[in-house]
Amino acid sequence: MAIEDDIALLEGVPLLQLLGREGLRVIAISADTRRLNEGEVLFREGQFADAAYVVVTGRLRVCHENPARSAKPGHSEDVGPGTLLGEIALITDTKRPATATALAPSAVLRIPRVIFMRTVESYPESAVRIAEALSERVSVTLGQLESVRRRLDEIGAPSGGR
Repeated sequence: MAIEDDIALLEGVPLLQLLGREGLRVIAISADTRRLNEGEVLFREGQFADAAYVVVTGRLRVCHENPARSAKPGHSEDVGPGTLLGEIALITDTKRPATATALAPSAVLRIPRVIFMRTVESYPESAVRIAEALSERVSVTLGQLESVRRRLDEIGAPSGGR
């Protein structure tokens, strides 16, 4: 793929588009393309994660191998072009929470954390946008958790003398 095609793909990824066009150019130039055959594993649950991937072509299945780690054992998600996999690996040391396997011949762009962090450092205004977006996500997640807590409290509450 040409650099301009890679930039256009990256512009469609909500978190990455916050880097702006010039930041995305740096990412596109630095990213490696990896091709996968059908059935090939991109990464496994529990592996150290030092990069994120954007699906360029094909389809991948993301699932938990260890049912104890999954809120929905046996649940999987199929993803296609424009999907960012492993975004947390862009900002912190972490392990893969799931396994990603190609369902068809596929290609992904590998974005190493070190490149992402250098880009953010070079474009400080993008760091502010990313921090705001992540803060909003955390707020939404906390709101959802509070809603679940209230439901659990209702379930556990005495049922009025029955």
